[in-house]
Amino acid sequence: MSPRACTAQINATGNSAPRRTRLGAFARRFRKDESGTLIFFGVYVFVILLMFGGIGIDLMRVERDRAELQYTLDRAVLAAADLDQTLDPADVVADYFEKAGLTEYLGSVVVDQGLSFREVSASAAADVKTQFMHMTGRDTLLAPASSTAEERIGGVEISMVLDVSGSMNSNNRLPNLKIAARDFVDQMVDNTEDGKLSISIVPYATQVATSATFMSAFANTDEHDYSYCANFSASDFTTTAIDPAVELKRTMHFDVWEDFDGRDNDPVELVRRPICEAKSSRHILPVQKNRDTMKTFISNLTANGNTSIDIGMKWGAALLDPSLRPVIDHLIDAEIVDPEFDARPHGYDDGETLKVVVLMTDGQNTSQYYLEDGYRSGESNIWWNDEQEEYSVYIGLDVDDEDNDGNTQEPLFFWPMDNTWHDHAYGEGTYEETTYEDSDTCVSYRRNGSCRRYQQIATTVTVDEPGSAEIVTYPDLWAYTSMESIVEDLYEPWMNDDQAWNDWYYSVRSYVNGSAKDARVDAICEAVKAQNVIIFTIGFEAPDHGLNVLRKCASSPAHFFDVEGGGLSDAFASIASSIRKLRLTQ
Repeated sequence: MSPRACTAQINATGNSAPRRTRLGAFARRFRKDESGTLIFFGVYVFVILLMFGGIGIDLMRVERDRAELQYTLDRAVLAAADLDQTLDPADVVADYFEKAGLTEYLGSVVVDQGLSFREVSASAAADVKTQFMHMTGRDTLLAPASSTAEERIGGVEISMVLDVSGSMNSNNRLPNLKIAARDFVDQMVDNTEDGKLSISIVPYATQVATSATFMSAFANTDEHDYSYCANFSASDFTTTAIDPAVELKRTMHFDVWEDFDGRDNDPVELVRRPICEAKSSRHILPVQKNRDTMKTFISNLTANGNTSIDIGMKWGAALLDPSLRPVIDHLIDAEIVDPEFDARPHGYDDGETLKVVVLMTDGQNTSQYYLEDGYRSGESNIWWNDEQEEYSVYIGLDVDDEDNDGNTQEPLFFWPMDNTWHDHAYGEGTYEETTYEDSDTCVSYRRNGSCRRYQQIATTVTVDEPGSAEIVTYPDLWAYTSMESIVEDLYEPWMNDDQAWNDWYYSVRSYVNGSAKDARVDAICEAVKAQNVIIFTIGFEAPDHGLNVLRKCASSPAHFFDVEGGGLSDAFASIASSIRKLRLTQ
């Protein structure tokens, strides 16, 4: 069939040529039409976002479950590592997970512990079912958690600064302090490896006393050797250090309160209420580790005197300061401190040593007394006849001829024993003594002829005064006779009373008042905290003013305690637990 014939046949049977033309035109239009392109792209992007969003949701669920596990695990190992709790550490961890409903996820628990440390490590893991990722073949995701906590006492240096002023004798305070402080020592020693803990005990009242051996390690003035305290100036409280090579001004041994003279006692007695105590029970006990030594010392504490929180804090800080290392070496040589503490006090940047001050008071700062420089050394104007136990007071030249001998250029002495004036101290001169004896010559007869009275013969001889008078130095004068007794017995008898008190009491001694001492406490506490030393303060039945000073001194409000009665023991126990600090290490 010819081509023309074929074409005619097709046209006759199916009208094929026009249909192909329409299909081609549709294809061309479809190819050129862009109105459906964004729909396909949008579907593609939606699928992708759905996939990643689902993955994100699955991951968030895993992180949620992991965070819950980690939180429970951290709390569990911290509680288990606490040295105060006596349960098995692994049981403590398991109990936390049981209460949280997570027991099935707890893995291993590893405990490492010794005398002064406990380390608890634990792990946990949960398989979290996926909601979207399972479409990719991942049905679960792992939520792991691990944690390690330890409570470890490394090197610890503690200064216990304890108020032993007179008010501690009230309301059973001193016995309560002794109980609480002894228990504190036991708690610290029981939970610390031998050689890592040192405790210094600083009893304070009007002053802080030390032993002769302790004070001999410092350059200090040497007016006397009756007791061993140091006077500090305001600037000394801006630093924690006490340089042993810099001269300390020794506190004089004197009493401003009591009417007492121990010089005529047998045996002689020092004043009974001195500013600086001579009793060993009042001395600083430096850098100790033996519990029995410390507890015996605490048991022997006595209470007397005013309150000087500033001086207590100054010495407490110094016993933690590296500047005192030569002093500790000196005490090691004297067999007062254990040789293993030869590197103490450690440096502030040691990194392994925790330094702590525990400051306790039942009061507030009161006056601290000292003697003026003109009355600290040298000869006084008082003479003492030891054999006769009598004083003489040198006044100067007898310009008014008080002894009525016509000589106004001679020395003038007052004898308190009989309120008389003389040109010498009693025991340094002579006196005329006249005796009378009857002779054989009768000068008066009775009626019966017997002799009523015989003629007497007077015999006058010059006699040396008994004993020997010696000039009393100022340090010796104050050490045996209180200031009140000196004024009332040696000066008031011949001076105007007001003048006697002004010249020989108020002008002789001075004081630092409570307000000035509060400022000194503020300064030393800031200096201590600047060295990252922790300060705990305890107000034991203290007045509001004293509490405010303590509150400001403490490292934080959480380091301050306001307690009464048996609450003092609770405060010391809480401090002991706090010192055994917890750290999360992983």
